[in-house]
Amino acid sequence: MADYKLEKLSNRTPLEAARTPNLDNITSSGVLGLVNTIPKRFKPGSDVACLSVLGYDPEVYYTGRAPLESASLGIKLGKQDWAVRCNLITINDDILEDFTAGHISDNEAKLIISILNENLGNSNISFYAGKSYRNIMVYNGDIMIEADCTPPHDIIGKSIRKYLPKGNGSEILIDLMKSSHHLLVNHDVNKVRIDLGENPANMIWLWGQGQRPSLVPFKELYGISGAVITGVDLLKGLATYLDWNIIDVPGATAYFDTDYDAKARYAIKAMETHDLVLIHIEAPDEAGHEGNIHEKIRAIENIDKKIIGPVFDALKKYNEFRMLILPDHYTPIIKRTHTSEPVPFTIYSTDSGEKSNLSFSESNAEQTGLRVKKGYKLMSHFIEGNL
Repeated sequence: MADYKLEKLSNRTPLEAARTPNLDNITSSGVLGLVNTIPKRFKPGSDVACLSVLGYDPEVYYTGRAPLESASLGIKLGKQDWAVRCNLITINDDILEDFTAGHISDNEAKLIISILNENLGNSNISFYAGKSYRNIMVYNGDIMIEADCTPPHDIIGKSIRKYLPKGNGSEILIDLMKSSHHLLVNHDVNKVRIDLGENPANMIWLWGQGQRPSLVPFKELYGISGAVITGVDLLKGLATYLDWNIIDVPGATAYFDTDYDAKARYAIKAMETHDLVLIHIEAPDEAGHEGNIHEKIRAIENIDKKIIGPVFDALKKYNEFRMLILPDHYTPIIKRTHTSEPVPFTIYSTDSGEKSNLSFSESNAEQTGLRVKKGYKLMSHFIEGNL
């Protein structure tokens, strides 16, 4: 939800323009600062950022995005396997128009993945359906898939020619991507989507590859139990490696229409049996990618009213508790992709007398001077209460 100041918002950020009384009240009574969730040599993304937020140094543990997502789909990666993120996208000539193929439905995505397996799969290549446009390809051949790949959300409206994979294993990825276009461009499922005025899933985009990581279970590292509520496979995969419980919430869509109220209810219930509960909401990120100011502000206000407020009120029945609120990275409206700036965070704790007396915003966080330079250390500060 972090963003830049916008002229359309009278030189305010969406966060500053949104009505967030609960978040501001919590921040005023707690600490406020900035945390660097993206180490210097890494590209900004939820994979790296969420590793940092959860207390794991990306320099030590990060092997790629796709292996994390694979775990949430029950894909057992062998030591030599390469997992690759497989977006269903819309291209027009060679312009990438939509990295989500119109947020294609799960059922349509499964059909397309089965078509890909039938026509492009072999003893070395398998496709796995995930959620909507987010799917996985696994390669288990002799070539190291170490190509430099570009996330599709970074090249919206641009020609794909300059951004095709480069380096070791790129030939395999490019061949699959081009073959998928020939296979899908005139397929019935896409003819129907076009007739309905929806963007067709007429190509795959392969990126985010990596091999199976070795993550130390969270309880072994921090001594407490955890659970996650999310509609995104990446977070579910991380939870699998961390040995956290994954709490499935009906209506958690990872889009603007996600059921915020249900996420709060399930989180409040989960707090009865877990030391730490992570609630992840994707909607502000999706709004940033779409350049949609209205939906970003609406998502932030929904989070404040329907999740932060109810969860904070429910925590009050415990004598001692802490609450940490932050974005994992920036997704600025004007850029429509991720950026690497340090993000604002606030921690409220019943055993701390520190008060920021400020509302939650990017500029207020900067003015406090509190800065956690190594993002993965924030979790231990949060758990131990020693900021």
